[in-house]
Amino acid sequence: MSDYQTIVIGAGPAGSAVAYPLAAKQCVLVIERDLFGGTCPNRGCDPKKMLYSAIETKLLANHMQGFGLSGEPQINWPDLMAFKRAYTSQIPVGTQRGLTSAGITTIHDAPTFIDAHTLQIAGEKVTTDNIVIATGQTPRALDISGHQWAKTSTDFLDLDQLPNRITFIGGGYISFELANIAAVAGAKVTLIHHNDRPLKAFPQDLVDALINQMTAIGIDVKLETTPTEIQQSSGHFTVQTSNGAIESDLVINATGRIPNLAGLNLSDIGVLTDEHGIQVNDHLKTTVENVYAIGDVVSRREPKLTPVAGFEGAYVAQSILGSTTAPIHYPVIPTIVFGTEKLAQVGVSVNTALAQPDVYTVEHLDVTHWYTYNRIKDPTAQALVVKDAAHNVVGIASLSSVADELINTFVDQLTPTGSPIYAYPTPASDLSYFA
Repeated sequence: MSDYQTIVIGAGPAGSAVAYPLAAKQCVLVIERDLFGGTCPNRGCDPKKMLYSAIETKLLANHMQGFGLSGEPQINWPDLMAFKRAYTSQIPVGTQRGLTSAGITTIHDAPTFIDAHTLQIAGEKVTTDNIVIATGQTPRALDISGHQWAKTSTDFLDLDQLPNRITFIGGGYISFELANIAAVAGAKVTLIHHNDRPLKAFPQDLVDALINQMTAIGIDVKLETTPTEIQQSSGHFTVQTSNGAIESDLVINATGRIPNLAGLNLSDIGVLTDEHGIQVNDHLKTTVENVYAIGDVVSRREPKLTPVAGFEGAYVAQSILGSTTAPIHYPVIPTIVFGTEKLAQVGVSVNTALAQPDVYTVEHLDVTHWYTYNRIKDPTAQALVVKDAAHNVVGIASLSSVADELINTFVDQLTPTGSPIYAYPTPASDLSYFA
């Protein structure tokens, strides 16, 4: 007999989502080699949104100057960081305690596969019927000279003091969100991206509008700019690029993330991987029958987001327990960038619609004069609405202060049955906890 019926490798949102329902009927072990709770609550979306709360408040207050408010609030970075740390400091212990209270065994160590049913942990071998890999991702290193001087989003989200000058390398969610936080908090910010199309999954018009907002608050956005070297001198840095040098007190590498697979020994047991992660079928099984993979470590086209990881964890738990044999079916998945304003989309994307004009139409709406946006003096609120041939709304993208609320409303409309996936973290993403 096996030591455990299921072993879960990774105690983040994906691992927890599969472990809890299994624990009611199985003997379950959860192994975590880093922080219990995973990236999102410890050093990802949750602490980012904690910092963004003050940034968002300041931006909204700026919009209302002369409309009942006078005097702009100022960001106190040490106070804001203390606010964030008061939350994150409780996550690892709280997560591990929650798992243990549910009857789940936990181990804080790095496992290695011996075979498809055996793991080596802390010098001991443990056996299991099923293994679920939920190890997430880790920042991708820069491949340039002086890369060791670049810090990551993890470092930014735990800064004691905000440096005067910060350079962000990369044109994805992380760069845009953290650059806006830093700039509104008072830093002189430069963002560089190697081509002319950052945030390429979003509509070009809305990305351009967001960049214009960022430029208006003093962020220097340099597109088609490739970093070639980082030089250090007396605690300051020079980022050499294809378009000249940038002086900085802190350089943040946000050029993407890679699957966290180090030390697992997957190739020796026949689990196939690629540059995007572990290959799985439509039941989230790897190329080894009893080994599953879920969350950000998976190679799939769906966005690598916390609620998607939780959705997959719940599905695999049902699959292991035999309560479903159907392949996984994803509902519509909203995506959001928390910037100077929120950039969000759900359903059929504008990019897809523009590529298929015989199937879809796209309507561009300036909604600044609508009551909802006029009430909060949202200066550039706009939306792109995708409709099918029957004039049904099948997708929407929005740039506004309340795009997260709008997008979640459309999630409900576009998910008439089943379990919806809401933008996270938002009030709607808490709905499942009320059940």
